Amino acid sequence: MKKYQGIPASKGYAMGYAVIKQEANYTIEEGAGKGPKEELKRLAAAVECAKEQLVGLREKTAREAGEEAALVFDAHRMFLEDPEFMGEVREAVEGGQNAMAAIQSVAQGYIAIFSTMEDEYLRERAADIQDVSDRVLQNLSGKTKTLEIREPQRVVLAHDLTPSDTAGLEKDLVSAFVTEVGGRTSHTAIMARTLEIPAVVGVTGVLQEVQDGQRMLVDGVSGEVILDPDEAALSAFERAAAAYQKEQKALQSLRSVRTVSRDGKAIEVSGNIGKPADVDAVLAAGGEGIGLYRTEFLYMDRKQLPDEQEQFEAYKTVLEAMDGRPVIIRTLDIGGDKKLPYLPLPEEMNPFLGYRAIRLCLDRPDLFKVQLRALLRAGAYGKLRVMFPMISGLQEFKDAMALAQECREELKQEGITVGEDIQWGIMVEIPAAAVCARELAEHVDFFSIGTNDLIQYTLAADRMSEKVSYLYDPLHPAVLRLIQMTIDGAHACGKWVGMCGEMAGDERAIPKLLAMGLDEFSMSASSILAARSLILDHDAHAASC
Repeated sequence: MKKYQGIPASKGYAMGYAVIKQEANYTIEEGAGKGPKEELKRLAAAVECAKEQLVGLREKTAREAGEEAALVFDAHRMFLEDPEFMGEVREAVEGGQNAMAAIQSVAQGYIAIFSTMEDEYLRERAADIQDVSDRVLQNLSGKTKTLEIREPQRVVLAHDLTPSDTAGLEKDLVSAFVTEVGGRTSHTAIMARTLEIPAVVGVTGVLQEVQDGQRMLVDGVSGEVILDPDEAALSAFERAAAAYQKEQKALQSLRSVRTVSRDGKAIEVSGNIGKPADVDAVLAAGGEGIGLYRTEFLYMDRKQLPDEQEQFEAYKTVLEAMDGRPVIIRTLDIGGDKKLPYLPLPEEMNPFLGYRAIRLCLDRPDLFKVQLRALLRAGAYGKLRVMFPMISGLQEFKDAMALAQECREELKQEGITVGEDIQWGIMVEIPAAAVCARELAEHVDFFSIGTNDLIQYTLAADRMSEKVSYLYDPLHPAVLRLIQMTIDGAHACGKWVGMCGEMAGDERAIPKLLAMGLDEFSMSASSILAARSLILDHDAHAASC
């Protein structure tokens, strides 16, 4: 028997037999191949074939996992139609590379950029680029990666699983996923949660010892993977699985229950989304609002900035779908690690502390006002709350509000209806904002604490650096004190405080945050019911750190 520890990516317990994904066996040679003219023809044919394959995968995924899960293949197709990416590939071919070498070299450049991004969701998109480029390479080589499952109770093991890998599986035969790399926002994790299949990712070295057909236990709650379990391990696993099933059944009964603490305080438990289609999952989990709508995804995977009407339609769709429930929309949080090919930004020594988010928007009112106008118009269709990111001081908030007021007056002069009851707040993710919370609270309607950045800025620990990741501690006393200062500062002025960072869905932190006085918790849809259960079972009395 051997045990491995990874990252629990999709909850559940599974017992099954190993199936190892084999990588495609093709060689990419140097040189011009058959010459630029012929190589460009080969490239065009391989790309067209890839597009047709993606249409089929999209249809299959939509049938089996739903429309939201299938959207990833729309993004893949857009990538193959992106003039910048494909233009670079064609230039490489015209410059003397063969088609396979060109697609690989250009793709690796994009993968390198995405892999270093601070935002976990965007960082994991590097796997999507790899998937797209692999598909074209396979079409060029005539060799494909195979992952055929013919028997039930199979545990799929791989270095990583791409959207194409998972879309091609017969889900009734798969018990669990185990990968050597990835995080909770990797495609493997997202698809596993969608299909309700247990998954553990980041299990380093597991492929070196596992063979096809070996018996395995996968604990998607703790992240433990057991190879060739003995009787004692098997018995313990079965008891844990039975208890988990009982717990999950009880959680489902909470979908329509109001979130009220044991001592009677009403709490909002909301969901984080990146696009309008994500609303369905939040509502299905009983979410009481949207605590973070990341609008930057409207700006990505495209050739130009979204115009006012397109943004208005997206925001309106979310507000109407939430049917009177509150929706917090974060204004554009781009720059730093998140760059747009059509929006040139300066190279910086430390982009995470540089020209990004509200700093970029205030410097580019032409860009910012388009979004503000769309938000003001959408505000007439629901309970809108607008949040400015990366605020470090009061003047930035005042400047943003001045632009919002300017947009409001313009719209009214044009005879366009705007929302009259919009709340305006800030994302507290810079320690300076937490320290000055009392002063800021006099001017804002609410705070939402973005713990992902707040923690790493407070502890000077990049959570993406393996060498210092051990310092990234959400429950560090300094972090907790800044959170308490934020809550106390807001409450002193009669304002409410939410949290939209990963910490809001951390079951270790929820009772502590509740006792500190947090009013709203926002998280991934899959965490909502567990968070509600914890809040129902704890008091919300004031506490200090």
